[in-house]
Amino acid sequence: MGIRKKTLWARMFLGALALAPLGLWAASGSATLPELSYTRFVLPNGLTVVVHEDHKAPVVAVAVWYHIGSADEPAGKTGFAHLFEHLMFSGSEHHPGTYFQPFEQVGATNMNGTTWFDRTNYYETVPTTALDMALWMESDRMGHLLGAIGQKELDTQRGVVENEKRQDENRPYGRVDQNILSNTLPANHPYAHDTIGSMKDLEAASLGDVKGWFHANYGAANTTLVLSGDITVAQARAKAERYFGDIPAGQPVAHQQAWITPLASDTHGVQHDHVAQPRIIRTWVVPQLGTQPAIDLDLATTILGGGRTSRLYQRLVYQDHLVDDVSASIAPFALASQVQIQADVKKGVDPARVEAAIEDVLQTFLKQGPTADELSRAKIQMRAGVIRQLDDVTYQGWFLAEGQVYRHDPGAFRKDLQTAMATTPAGLQSAARDWLGKGSYTLLVTPAAAGQDLAAEDAAVKALPAAPGRPAPLWPAKAEFRTTASVVDRSKGVPTVSQFPDLHFPKVERARLSNGIQVILAARDAIPVTDVELLFNAGYAADQGSKLGTAAFTARMMSESTQKRDSVAVIEAEQRLGAQIHFGVGLDMSNASLSALNDQLQPSLELLSEMVLQPAFKLDDMQRVRGQWLANIAQQKTEPMSMALRTLPPLLYGKGHAYGVPLTGSGTEASIQSLQPADLVAFKQHWLRPDNVTILVSGDTSLATIVPALDKVFGHWQAPAGAVPVKSLPGVAAQPQPRVFLIDRPDAPQSVVMAGLLAPSTLAPNNLALKVANDAFGGTFTSRINMNLRENKRWAYGAFSILINAFGQRPLLFYAPVQSDKTAPSMTEVLHEAQGVIGAHPLTEAEVEKIKDNDIRSLPGAYQTADAVLEALSSNVMYHRPDDYVTTLAQHLQAVHQPQAQAAIEEMIHPQALTWVVVGDLKQIEAPVRALKLGKVEVLDADGNPVQAGKP
Repeated sequence: MGIRKKTLWARMFLGALALAPLGLWAASGSATLPELSYTRFVLPNGLTVVVHEDHKAPVVAVAVWYHIGSADEPAGKTGFAHLFEHLMFSGSEHHPGTYFQPFEQVGATNMNGTTWFDRTNYYETVPTTALDMALWMESDRMGHLLGAIGQKELDTQRGVVENEKRQDENRPYGRVDQNILSNTLPANHPYAHDTIGSMKDLEAASLGDVKGWFHANYGAANTTLVLSGDITVAQARAKAERYFGDIPAGQPVAHQQAWITPLASDTHGVQHDHVAQPRIIRTWVVPQLGTQPAIDLDLATTILGGGRTSRLYQRLVYQDHLVDDVSASIAPFALASQVQIQADVKKGVDPARVEAAIEDVLQTFLKQGPTADELSRAKIQMRAGVIRQLDDVTYQGWFLAEGQVYRHDPGAFRKDLQTAMATTPAGLQSAARDWLGKGSYTLLVTPAAAGQDLAAEDAAVKALPAAPGRPAPLWPAKAEFRTTASVVDRSKGVPTVSQFPDLHFPKVERARLSNGIQVILAARDAIPVTDVELLFNAGYAADQGSKLGTAAFTARMMSESTQKRDSVAVIEAEQRLGAQIHFGVGLDMSNASLSALNDQLQPSLELLSEMVLQPAFKLDDMQRVRGQWLANIAQQKTEPMSMALRTLPPLLYGKGHAYGVPLTGSGTEASIQSLQPADLVAFKQHWLRPDNVTILVSGDTSLATIVPALDKVFGHWQAPAGAVPVKSLPGVAAQPQPRVFLIDRPDAPQSVVMAGLLAPSTLAPNNLALKVANDAFGGTFTSRINMNLRENKRWAYGAFSILINAFGQRPLLFYAPVQSDKTAPSMTEVLHEAQGVIGAHPLTEAEVEKIKDNDIRSLPGAYQTADAVLEALSSNVMYHRPDDYVTTLAQHLQAVHQPQAQAAIEEMIHPQALTWVVVGDLKQIEAPVRALKLGKVEVLDADGNPVQAGKP
């Protein structure tokens, strides 16, 4: 649950562009746009229903979008839309208690809710047989909510939201949103305040306020229901009428209208924060999503700042060496959009030089426009991004809903994509001149001085004056709505789901290349894309005895120059093919992956082969990447969660152990500084070799097609002399007594509490019991830890335990970002939960069965995409599982019962061996934590080194 921040969802614009719907393919070529098939109808009560059929898996994505968001909040009520989103998860009149529980019982996937400027939405993907239950739940909170909301529920969710706000603002650069909104939009603009709202307004929210908000905005006529997946239109109509037909239309809701308010001139601001380096964020106000300018500006920002081939990156990173990273993007909204350029300034560089260079690149672009090749590559990337997102029914529903709610057209995003494909260089240049030639706001975020009052600085930010010309909200056309008599007896409670569909997992096939490399295929033909992964037994653990970070740095450098092309030419080739190539590293494994459009499969494989077999490891590339890498380490040492993840593993395993490394995989400054091309060459020769790799394939292909194509590019690859190195993963004894380590993050509004133990390997015979036990204890929303610290105490936005997969003893981490004044009490609660589960409060049969049911029933939804199928193949190889592992997983889970789960939790949890790392404001937390007397308390710096008393 949460606001829709500028993360995965918000940056997916292409709000209207980057995702297209699943439908029929006229051809599989990269220039072909998919057709959307959908049916839309309106119930007598005004509820709009959109249906899309996709029968590849026995699941249905349910999306409920209310056309109400933070843009509709009156003065003094900021954050109401988001707060109410949380309240709608608290229970309804016929289902008291958290809304997650019934969905966990039926194996729902992708379940959540979000709030943004213009809407509030809820979504889940459920097995087809559980659709009635899902619609009952959604309709019960739409039509029968207020009787379940009392002061307790309001206070609980208010506390959760306030901790979500603290968590956001505790991140480096996490306070910029409101500053930018205040300095780019007039005070009377609907977008002038951030979605999460102010603490003052949240505290002032009364029960009467929130009930009034519901009455005014949450009627059926202001709502869109989208069903995408294994359902027919006739079924959808009958079910929608059955569960929603008796809900009143509600009061008419006036909807905000587009209001574009560009700045008259360039302005500047400064914000201080606990950050490692200055960041420049330059923002323009531009037209709303779906307009020709917004579409053109999306392409323009790709050309200006969309990666290594972009103009800003070429100038500021490659040529002038001024920044570690720079990007440009558009965030499109219903009333207006933002274009932003963001640059992370290199240490020691004057930010004014960076601003001047950005302006120079921008002015040159406005004068010259894009080249035909630049625009062509931007279009290919956009079109390929469309195709790749088609596989998931959740995304289908999301964008059908967005088109309907914002533009009364579920297929609007395909029209926008057609418009983008028709854009000319001259048209794009004109849009850029019109809108990026207007005034902008540049915010410089710079490291704060010790003791600087950041809260006072935020409070001093003044909103721009109100402006004339704001359009009046538009009332809907008058309409006569009526309800239909309900045939649902809600007094019986949530419908029981007794039958569940079988998993549809593709057949696993095997073959070998001419040099013996094994190929494993599981075909999934929903979209014309083939995914390939080269999986190597290496990973961070392969750094043991050498320079930490070598594995990850080698992978990063393999995406740079090859012996045939420089680093820019490599990416340009990737873009022209519409391919995505990535090199990744985990604790035990390294990989090289390719997502290729089928009509470009062979040249895409050739490019992948060139990057894997012929990396150049040029020193000048290394120097550039090294600077970025070191800047990233510095950033990690200002981000609370990263600080804990860097510090805890060496404490758990010891610094000489293969796993005793920062879990970020980035190594240390000293090790990265010392890396030379010869180190990377040696790592590649030792670990990334044909006798240490398995090639995994998923997507729209067959062995007859893919094996010859792979053999052509990898069949000649020969192993070097000598055996493949073997990693040493010795066992580590449990700590004899608890230890507590504190890391200071001055003025932090929250503390990150993390505690670690060592658990058995993923390869352990009782691995499934270990997983079930951990999920019951702390791995799900309704688990013990989260329900305690989030729902009961209201001290955290979320609190969980994570069991990280590993070949050797694996880390079991408990973590909770909690408000600062509850740091010590939260540690006490985590400890009590740990002591209780192995003592007076063992896992119950109901807890174990709940997790088993969720795991088994979620299988159809979990493997509906080719990407998920490929991930399953990868896990099978890593952990020596048979090809039928996924298809037999349900029966193996059924064999786990409470005694096995309890034995597993007792094998993992040893409270006396806990190692605690707490990142927070030392002046607030040190004394209370010491008073707990959990064990020896030591203060560390961000590098994990002891801090002497009295020294910073």
